[in-house]
Amino acid sequence: MNQPRWRKSTRSDNAGNCVEVADNVPGVVLVRDSKDRSGPTLTLTADTWRSLVAHLRRAKLD
Repeated sequence: MNQPRWRKSTRSDNAGNCVEVADNVPGVVLVRDSKDRSGPTLTLTADTWRSLVAHLRRAKLD
């Protein structure tokens, strides 16, 4: 398995509400709280990640 290459979400804010994503691991997207890097990590399929992002974008427009 590739070593996750974490990046901070472009939507993270200055109030500490930060999410980091690693999308370089084949077949999955990893998501974690940047304030708790040793804490739990969500593991999503690439399709589930795309659906989640699309849903969040639609919700923001409402």
